[in-house]
Amino acid sequence: MGSFDDIVGMLRAAGEPTRLRILRLLQHGEFNVTDLTQLLGQSQPRVSRHIKLLDDAALIERYQEGSFVFVRASGDAHVQGFLASALSMVAPDDPQFARDAERADQIRARRAELAQGYFDANAVQWDRIRSLHVPEPDVEAAILDALGPGPYELLLDLGTGTGRILELASDRAERLVGIDTNREMLKCARVRLESAGATKCSVRQGDIYNLPFAEGSAGAVVVHQVLHFLAWPKTALAEAVRVLEPDGRLVVVDFAPHNLEFLREEHAHVRLGFGADEIKGWLAECGLGQTAYRELKANDARENALTVAIWSGKKKGAAAQKWRAAS
Repeated sequence: MGSFDDIVGMLRAAGEPTRLRILRLLQHGEFNVTDLTQLLGQSQPRVSRHIKLLDDAALIERYQEGSFVFVRASGDAHVQGFLASALSMVAPDDPQFARDAERADQIRARRAELAQGYFDANAVQWDRIRSLHVPEPDVEAAILDALGPGPYELLLDLGTGTGRILELASDRAERLVGIDTNREMLKCARVRLESAGATKCSVRQGDIYNLPFAEGSAGAVVVHQVLHFLAWPKTALAEAVRVLEPDGRLVVVDFAPHNLEFLREEHAHVRLGFGADEIKGWLAECGLGQTAYRELKANDARENALTVAIWSGKKKGAAAQKWRAAS
């Protein structure tokens, strides 16, 4: 429960027509400020002022992504309860809410169209890589097995891509956040999560080497098919362990060592896989406890078949030493 002053502040912030409309929209997903100016039919300075007041009252969360500011409803449980109670007093078929919902659907449709274009342009190369290893459902089942049932308060997916891992694990955490540097992929992820109704999931632009989360704040972290793109994979793992809470679980998925040079030349892979002991050693240095290891080999005898490798473990109870690789 919130304090008296907190509740009064939330009531004051929410008790204005435009801000109530914004809160209703954010119950069903996140929007950037440009989206909201179109939805509300107001100028950007006015919308930004409303956003600031809602943020000051801790009713919403906002974050920068390039030149855009995205906002979503607060993930705090008692704030969510307040919003659900306040908004439930307005009729679901209220004409203003209905018009806002119609405009929001139009914006989502436009997002989906743009995302589909990006998918179409890249689908061939993604399908080619997926065809080289075991079927994706087998990989996903192994990830869930390594992750365990939870429930976690906060789960992070680093290098989230299309947001599939967030969708997959959405029943295992109260809040799930995907981090990626690629804004086009973030657009795709938002469309996927909105279509799946995964309201506990969100994505944001961020640096895998410098995550925007406090030390010990996440119950679980997944690093799925990301390390082979990185110049400093050990540094990324150290940062992943840093944000884990004591006994928090880390799951790392990548390829075992291989010799498919075309992945480096055509798909920007910096590393051609990782040895089991290589990752285990790095994780031990970073403060992870005993690491389990599993391989998923293709069922055929192709020379170019990739082996998917999964490392998982829990952070030691004592704070892990933050390790930085030399560049």
